[in-house]
Parts: sequence; C-alpha cells; structure tokens
Amino acid sequence: MLKTNRSKTLSLCITGVLAALYVPLSVYLAVQVGNVRISFGSLPVVVAALLLGPVEAVGAAFVGEFMKQLLTYGVTATTVLYLIPPALRGLVIGAAALAVRRWGSRRLEERKVLCYAVCVAAAVCTTLGNTMVNLLDSLIYGYYTPMLIWADLMYRLGVGILNSAVIATIAIPIVILLRRQLRIDGGVQRGTSPLAPGGPPEAK
Repeated sequence: MLKTNRSKTLSLCITGVLAALYVPLSVYLAVQVGNVRISFGSLPVVVAALLLGPVEAVGAAFVGEFMKQLLTYGVTATTVLYLIPPALRGLVIGAAALAVRRWGSRRLEERKVLCYAVCVAAAVCTTLGNTMVNLLDSLIYGYYTPMLIWADLMYRLGVGILNSAVIATIAIPIVILLRRQLRIDGGVQRGTSPLAPGGPPEAK
C-alpha cells in the first residue's frame, strides 16, 4: 500500500493510464478465433498487478472492461458480470506478487518461472470465470445450449494459457523498467520519481 499522498497520486495515475490502455488493446489488437477472442487486453491488468498490487489491478480491470463493454455492447443486465473475469486475473497475480514480495527477497517478476506459473493459473481462473458468466448470460437471455457453453472449454483453456505466456513475456520487462524509473518497490515508492518535477535527486 502506498503511504504518502504523492505516492497515492502516482498509483492512481498509473492505474488510470493502464485502465485506459485496456480498451484499445482489447478491441483493436484482437483476433477472433471461433468462440475465442485473443487480445492484449490483459497486459495492463498484469502490469498493474505486478507493479502495484491486487487492489490497483482489480480497479484497472473493472474500469477497463466496463469501458470496453460500453463501447461494444452497451449496458445490459449482465454487464457487471463480465467485469469479474478480468478482475480475477488481476486479483490472482496481484495477490501472488504481494505474497512473494512480503515473504521473499525478490519480486515476482524477478522469479520468472514462478511468474509464468502464476500468470497461467490466473488465465485458467479467468477462462473459467468467463465460462460461468457466459453460462449465466445464456440462461438469462434464453440461448443456452451445452455445445455453445461447454464444447470448446478445453480449447479456450489452452488458448488462454498460451496467451497468458505471451502477455507475461511482454509484461515482465515493462514492469522492471517502470519500477526502475518510478522507484516503486512492491507497492512502496522510494525516493523521488525521476518523472516528477525537478527529476531525480542530484548526487552530492
């Protein structure tokens, strides 16, 4: 948790930027393969989770997915439900990053094998969450068929896992760079951001 007002403002700004990036990465950098949509929309959520923690990651996912739903489908009876799966990804990765930092000497993005494993686990949770939301949506609107909801579950899980590995590969160096530039250490800002007015402190 960020301590100072300046740090809270920095965290809020980063979360807002990542939430805004969620929409174009989800809508425009995406490929539809059957019932599966492959996109880079999860990248801002993963970055927020690793860099800031679960609360900010869930916030970025909620805001980003809500804006995406408004632009693509408008407001429906199940709009809120579709905010849950991407938030699950941020919650799982953010909680793992927080635990690793609290109990270990290295951050999650520095422990690459574990980081990939956590991202894969988060992708599985997200895919299962999407499946349950699709099930509820189909029951509410009356188009449920077992083939539509369950037939390609294993395929969607496989694609989700592969996509999560690609996203993790991109997110890890981004987080390392941002942490170095903004001097954020596991949710606690250190020193003065080099992007702040006046830049980094001068050596004396």
